[in-house]
Amino acid sequence: QLQACGGGLVQAGGSLRLSCAASARTASNNGMGWFRQAPGKEREFVAAINWRGDSKSYADSVKGRFTISRDNAKNMMYLQVDSLKPEDTAVYYCAVARSSSTTRSYTGNQYWGQGTLVTVSS
Repeated sequence: QLQACGGGLVQAGGSLRLSCAASARTASNNGMGWFRQAPGKEREFVAAINWRGDSKSYADSVKGRFTISRDNAKNMMYLQVDSLKPEDTAVYYCAVARSSSTTRSYTGNQYWGQGTLVTVSS
């Protein structure tokens, strides 16, 4: 139902564009978001976007460096990650919220993709 891709190995300061493909049934009228989980750490919120795409929310740690967007015509969500830091290294997961609004909580999401690994070298 959700397929994330775009991860890879990048040097500090570099950029990547993560993509998440969703089925129309899965993401229609729902907010979506990105979470990440670093080795040995809990999954944490990264960014979220509402159904219409006109409301976005970011974790403080990525604000100003990451940009979330979506294309409802293509059932796609994106995360442009710039100025990457080694501490951004994690598996990034896309998620579909239970509501149409932005959702920062783990339990507020109902569907999860398989994750895509981002590794930032120093």
